[in-house]
Amino acid sequence: MAYEDRLFAALADPTRRAIFEHIAGRRQSVAELARTMPVSQPAISQHLKVLKEARLVRHVPSGARRIYSIDPEGLGPLRAWLDRFWSEQLAAFKGVVETADES
Repeated sequence: MAYEDRLFAALADPTRRAIFEHIAGRRQSVAELARTMPVSQPAISQHLKVLKEARLVRHVPSGARRIYSIDPEGLGPLRAWLDRFWSEQLAAFKGVVETADES
């Protein structure tokens, strides 16, 4: 599976997106996430595993816990993929404006 496919498959699930958004706000452990979400702690761990495999989150050990945060290296390819479309749309818009100015 291509990187983009794994990434979008990981974010396609609403629970994983919510977990990702919580972690984007601040670094958190599985227990902290479980307290704020209507999902069990084992389910949170499974969702984090998918997000980690998609390189969207990473963790650092802190005693017996793992603290999860956004993985900026994983977001780089996503940003580049999205920027490609943005650049194409800006170029198309510029062409339309320049054509309208010539009229």
